[in-house]
Amino acid sequence: MSYFSNLVDSKLSGKSKDSDFEYFRQKQLLLRKPKSSSPPKEAGVTLLCYPKAGLMHLALMKRPTYSGVHSGQISLPGGKKEDTDLNLWQTAQRECNEELGTQLQAGKPLLRLNSIYIPPSHFLVSPYVTHHPERPNFKPNSREVDQLIELPLNELVNFNIKERVLTEGAIAGKRVPSFQYKEHIIWGATALILYEFKTFLRQQL
Repeated sequence: MSYFSNLVDSKLSGKSKDSDFEYFRQKQLLLRKPKSSSPPKEAGVTLLCYPKAGLMHLALMKRPTYSGVHSGQISLPGGKKEDTDLNLWQTAQRECNEELGTQLQAGKPLLRLNSIYIPPSHFLVSPYVTHHPERPNFKPNSREVDQLIELPLNELVNFNIKERVLTEGAIAGKRVPSFQYKEHIIWGATALILYEFKTFLRQQL
């Protein structure tokens, strides 16, 4: 996709204002005020884009099944900011390298999307878009990644929001607004971040 050459010069116009995004946001209740009076913990996630078979793709991952609130969810590579991280972009890079076995190097991200608050874990997540000139040699960490999911961006830009029943995870059986790619239901904070990126990409086409 040619717009990656000038993506770094593009600007976000702030939070998406269309009715679909507002419905999505309010239904998920992901941006409500924290129940805790303490400041939220900070985290960074990476939207890693790269070419594969002539199409631009985005790396997602399915979390393993465990007792936590994000068990079995589809997520972006990322995690909590450590004291040794200089900034949240470095956090996002480090976590991507640790989880997917990539070798992202220091440098500026192409784009920073709007931060999003996640009530169940009390995290404020900052998403960063970056681009790799070729498909990385992925080596997922089996302790943190159950499955690598390679999402074509041409699929992302055509995603539609639909309420679906979750079949696994901490709230299995609940209906949530989501996207679906193959057998994977993408919901929650990941879906909101992808929705904003999808909206941005459609503006560039």
